[in-house]
Amino acid sequence: MGEETPASPARAGRVGVRDVARAAGVSPQTVSRVLNGHASIRDDTRARVREAVSALGYRMNNTARAFGTATTRTLGVVASAAALYGPSAGIAAVETAARARGRWVATAYADAADAASVVAAVQHLLSQGVDGIVLVAAHALTREAVAQARPGVPVVALHDGSGAERQQEGAALAVQHLLDLGHRRIAELRGPEDWTEAAARSRGVASALAAAGLTVSASWTGDWSAAAGFAVAPAVAAAVARGGGPTAVVAANDQMALGLVAGLRAQGVEVPGEVSVAGFDDNPDAAFYRPALTTVRLDLAGEARRVVADVIGESTEPPSAPLLVERASTAPPNH
Repeated sequence: MGEETPASPARAGRVGVRDVARAAGVSPQTVSRVLNGHASIRDDTRARVREAVSALGYRMNNTARAFGTATTRTLGVVASAAALYGPSAGIAAVETAARARGRWVATAYADAADAASVVAAVQHLLSQGVDGIVLVAAHALTREAVAQARPGVPVVALHDGSGAERQQEGAALAVQHLLDLGHRRIAELRGPEDWTEAAARSRGVASALAAAGLTVSASWTGDWSAAAGFAVAPAVAAAVARGGGPTAVVAANDQMALGLVAGLRAQGVEVPGEVSVAGFDDNPDAAFYRPALTTVRLDLAGEARRVVADVIGESTEPPSAPLLVERASTAPPNH
C-alpha cells in the first residue's frame, strides 16, 4: 500500500454543516446563512460560526451539496513540471486508473518549488470536494506545503513507498547492465536533488555499484531537461580526453540522456564507441534516438492503479517489476 503524508491522515468523514452547527451551538440553517453572507445574523453568532469553521477545517463543497452526498467520486491531482515526459505520463496514467474505478480526476498544476503555489493548488482541489489527492512529480517541499494546507483527505504520492523501491530497482538494472558489459568507470547524471524520483534512482545507482565493490566515477545534477544533459557533455568529454574518465553514464531520465548524447557528439565523443549512455523512463521516442537509447521501463499504469487504489482505500495487484530495454546506446568499453 502507498503512504499517506503524515500531516494529512484520512478522516472517517468530511466535516459538514451539521458538525459546524454543533460546535457553534447554532442550527444548520444559521450556519448556512453565515456561509452565504446573510446580513441578518448577529455579529457574535457570525463570529462563533466562523471560529467553528476554522477549527474544524470545514470547506464549502458546492458539488457534493448539489447532489446531496458526502462524496463527489472525484480525485484531485497536484502536478508540476507537466511539460516533461515523466510527469505528463504519470498524470495520464492516474486519470486512466481513476476512470477504471469509476472516479473522475481534477488536476491542479503547481510550481513544486513554490510552497504557496502548492497550497493554492490543494485548496482549489478541496473546494471541488475531491475525495483524495494524488501528488505527481512531488518532492520534499511539496509534502511540506500539502501539510500546511491541512487537506483532511487521503494524500498519496506517485512513486512513493513501494513505488520508490521500483525506481531504485530500475536504476540498479541499468547499472548492472553496464557492469555486465564490462564497464567499471560508471558516472551518473542525477535529477534534481529534492525530487522523490531523482533520489530513488540515485540510490539505485549507488547500491548496484556498491554491490560490485565500486563507487560512482563522477556525478552531475540536471533539471530533467535535454538541455541539462547537453550542458554536462563538455565535462564528460574533458574527463574522457584526460584518460581515466567514465566509460558509461547513467542518466536519471531519457530527456537528459538525449541531451547528453547530442552534446557528446558535438564534442567529438562517440556514443557508444567511447561512452555508453543509459536513460530511464523508456519514453515513446527513446527507440528513435540516434543511437536508439538503452533505458529502463517502469510499469507506470500499474503504479497509477496502486496509488488510486490506495487513495480510495481499496486494493489492487502490485505493479510489475521494472524492465531494462537494451538498445544501441550501450556497448562494451573500448578502453
